[in-house]
Amino acid sequence: MRLLHTSDWHLGRAFHRVNMLGAQAEFIGHLVTTVRERGVDAVVVSGDVYDRAVPPLAAVELFDDALHRLADLGVPTVMISGNHDSARRLGVGAGLIGRAGIHLRTDPAACGTPVVLRDDFGDVAFYGLPYLEPALVKDEFGVDKPGHEAVLAAAMDRVRADLAARAPGTRSVVLAHAFVTGGEASDSERDITVGGVAAVPAGVFDGVDYAALGHLHGCQTIGERVRYSGSPLPYSFSEADHRKSMWLVDLDADGAVTAERVDCPVPRALARIRGTLEDLLADPGLDRHEEAWIEATLTDAVRPADPMVRLAERFPHTLSLVFDPERAPDDPAVSYARRLAGRSDQEIAEDFVAHVRGAGPDAREQGVLREAFDAVRADETVREVAR
Repeated sequence: MRLLHTSDWHLGRAFHRVNMLGAQAEFIGHLVTTVRERGVDAVVVSGDVYDRAVPPLAAVELFDDALHRLADLGVPTVMISGNHDSARRLGVGAGLIGRAGIHLRTDPAACGTPVVLRDDFGDVAFYGLPYLEPALVKDEFGVDKPGHEAVLAAAMDRVRADLAARAPGTRSVVLAHAFVTGGEASDSERDITVGGVAAVPAGVFDGVDYAALGHLHGCQTIGERVRYSGSPLPYSFSEADHRKSMWLVDLDADGAVTAERVDCPVPRALARIRGTLEDLLADPGLDRHEEAWIEATLTDAVRPADPMVRLAERFPHTLSLVFDPERAPDDPAVSYARRLAGRSDQEIAEDFVAHVRGAGPDAREQGVLREAFDAVRADETVREVAR
């Protein structure tokens, strides 16, 4: 069986101030063409179909168009909700839509109930694990202490139990939206840390033939049977070096996996350039970036006049301007943002406690801070879904 694995469409999202809806529509067309021309038997979409719980109308219309085009091909599609989606909204009409071969899996309680497709060698069971917010699904899965690994492990126990009851030789595919250990994150993914931990071990997916992952925006291989497709388009400059693609996965009669990357159309290259303004304007080595979307970091000791206007004369698609004067690390003028770069909310809060009272929080206080951040994030998730 040949699968096309994609995820993280983020329909409705912009790239800085650039509307990406046209590029997203082009990607949908590319996906449909790939399905038709490469003999795809099933499409799997591993979450974050939309960029937010209540997407703009234009994004909903594009999704509707995608569903119709996939249904017209007669190729089954399995989709799950991600942490950016409203599971309840995305799942509206799932039963009816399923009759057209588009299977929306958004209910955590149904993770052990697969979509079963058949090829010349027998059944392939597709299990959809929507994004599992630990605080919201801990009761469903009977875990005492909510955490990503605990709820995913409980969900996978249901998957393995169902699979064990099926005919010998049944092959299996799991769709999941999670941060798996070994994956490389980028700046455009929403933080899903719970209890100080965001990642789960890849071993949680043991026992299935292929785990089609979503959430991380870089296409990557965690293991031969565990892969991220990545987002089809760039959504931050941290993705400047990404090769945007989908996985074309073949499952043979025994469930062995072979995979090929299928490149996605990208509207414009991304480039991060750094130096003084005069150097950036004069450096001939930057000629290749003149038509790219640009993030320019200026290292001038004094902020130059009209930097964006002057940069745009050479790089008309400059979207982001960062000022980072080259100073000694102990220079008091080092920016606050630069000092915080790469630090988690928990670390920033602990630093603040140390700053105001002269000593950092003890283990009990660290636990209180961690619980507070987890509670705020869970509450934001609940309120967003309820909108």
